[in-house]
Amino acid sequence: MFTGIIQDIGRVTSVTSGGSGHVVTVATRLARELHIGDSIAVDGVCLTVTRREADGFSADVSPTTARLTTFDNIAPGRRVNLELPLRPTDRLGGHWVTGHVDAVGVVAETEDEGDVRHLSIRVPPPGWSYLVERGSVAVSGVSLTIVSVADDGFRVTLIPHTLSVTTLGDLVPGARVNLEYDIVGKYVLRLAEVWRNRTG
Repeated sequence: MFTGIIQDIGRVTSVTSGGSGHVVTVATRLARELHIGDSIAVDGVCLTVTRREADGFSADVSPTTARLTTFDNIAPGRRVNLELPLRPTDRLGGHWVTGHVDAVGVVAETEDEGDVRHLSIRVPPPGWSYLVERGSVAVSGVSLTIVSVADDGFRVTLIPHTLSVTTLGDLVPGARVNLEYDIVGKYVLRLAEVWRNRTG
């Protein structure tokens, strides 16, 4: 379990074939806190550490993970948002994030206003069902508050701190991002669907 509060920006140093998927190696200062078998969120995707060195770690990316996330075209040099798992005693600064990506969104528009940046993201259906104004969403692993919802997506505002400590400041129109909708909202919607089906 994660919170969407990014702890480091890592850099992909290599991507190699491994079995039926591929192996991603990431350089990060967080490596010293990792052990083989640990979980780590990489751009919002929960991966398992399979190798650790002093300055980085490696993790397997299965074909399913690659197909359902932006890892289908991950390449050396890419900057990625990193977060270690939540400890029971940690503050919950963002929101509950599982690291299980729901969809890949596309940046539709960026707009600067003073020192903040507005970001509009298109989502595939039925993603809009999980989005509410002032609700939470994880974009490439970053916990954000939804400013407004449209028929085809949503809008968020990035403050200077978020722009400086995450990769979201790199995004341009057409960029693809991993999306995880609020797990509480997903459960509520699912329970409502079950209740409706049972009652007709």
